[in-house]
Amino acid sequence: MLSVEEFRKLDLRIGTIVAAEPVPTTDHLLRIQVDLAVESRQVVARIAGAYRPDDLVGLQVVLVANMAPATIRGVRSEGMLLGVGCHGGGEIALLTVNRPAPNGARVE
Repeated sequence: MLSVEEFRKLDLRIGTIVAAEPVPTTDHLLRIQVDLAVESRQVVARIAGAYRPDDLVGLQVVLVANMAPATIRGVRSEGMLLGVGCHGGGEIALLTVNRPAPNGARVE
């Protein structure tokens, strides 16, 4: 079980996807730009089988903002989008908000 203090270590932020494109030489990765108001983050996500890049633009998503950066297939990823079905098979669904929220707002 996770304590409240441990959960608070996660920096979950709301951001709007402003661009998305396939990562070259893969069929399952997308390079996604997320606007967090004070900065933009690039994220690599394994969601190409569930989403077309054009369908993502404008979505407000939940981003783990304090993930250590990683390089995936030669592309720097600066966070992680939260979703359902990402590792257990089935249809992938990104976590979104049900009404507009300010970019960069902290999820609490």
